[in-house]
Amino acid sequence: MPIASSIYNAVFRRNYVFIGTVFVSAFAFEMVFDTVSDRVWDNLNKGRQWKDIRHRYVTAEDEE
Repeated sequence: MPIASSIYNAVFRRNYVFIGTVFVSAFAFEMVFDTVSDRVWDNLNKGRQWKDIRHRYVTAEDEE
C-alpha cells in the first residue's frame, strides 16, 4: 500500500492540490482528445477538404 499512501499524500490530502490536479488533467485530456480527433477526421476525409483541393481552384493571380 505504499503507492496508494503516496498518491493520497500527494494529491488527495489537500483540496487545492486535488482541484489543481483535476484542472490540469482536464486541460491535458482536452488537448490530446482534440489532436487525436482532428487527425482521425483529416484521415477519414483526405482529399475532400478545402486544404486538400485548394490548388485546383485558386490560382496565383487570385491570391494577390
